[in-house]
Amino acid sequence: MDNFTKIELNNSNLDTYCIRKAIFNALKSNINLFSGHILDIGCGKKPYEKFILENSQVLNYTGLDIENALIYDNLVKPDYTWDGVVMPFDNNSFECAFGTEVLEHCPEPEIVLKEVFRVLKPNGVFFFTVPFLWNLHEVPHDEYRYTPFSLERHLKKAGFTNLQIKATGGWHAAMAQMLGLWVKRSSLSKNKRKIATLLIKPLIKILLKKDKPGQVKFNEGQMITGLYGTARK
Repeated sequence: MDNFTKIELNNSNLDTYCIRKAIFNALKSNINLFSGHILDIGCGKKPYEKFILENSQVLNYTGLDIENALIYDNLVKPDYTWDGVVMPFDNNSFECAFGTEVLEHCPEPEIVLKEVFRVLKPNGVFFFTVPFLWNLHEVPHDEYRYTPFSLERHLKKAGFTNLQIKATGGWHAAMAQMLGLWVKRSSLSKNKRKIATLLIKPLIKILLKKDKPGQVKFNEGQMITGLYGTARK
């Protein structure tokens, strides 16, 4: 699990480094909002559980996943599963909730968001991340790529307020991410992949150093790698 919270660029993770680093940075920048009982929706193998418990005011961590979710680690199970319609919790059960790279897999995102809203306590916070520039994955359960405008609309329809939506990366990070994905996941031969890795790794470092996600504005022509943010009940 260290490749989610202890992330260093190397020849084997050129495809995932950009997105993993950006998600973790977003999480760290909002961890001061986490307290009490937290719900991890689409928890998978709970890669952030240890970090959150050690670096926030969270006292209890509950992992929730869909009944037919992919198994990433046979040793790590969700605390609860659900049918995608009704979460197995009472109203106002959690001080906070979060979902990293989950909403793009939800056929009806507002059903999920309304359930998150329901189980949060008044003024509870929901932290989220979604990809924008990413290859098809978990096919055929890869449903959406959100713009900030569509994400805002879905959150508001679910009842959330005080929305803060930001980019995980801009143009430079987008190029770095695409280069990493191309090197590791396109149909290159073994030798070409090895050579391309050596050539592109330094360029990825330069591009990410130049990227300023905090300065990204959602204007015409802007490229983003993904989105993250918070919303309140």
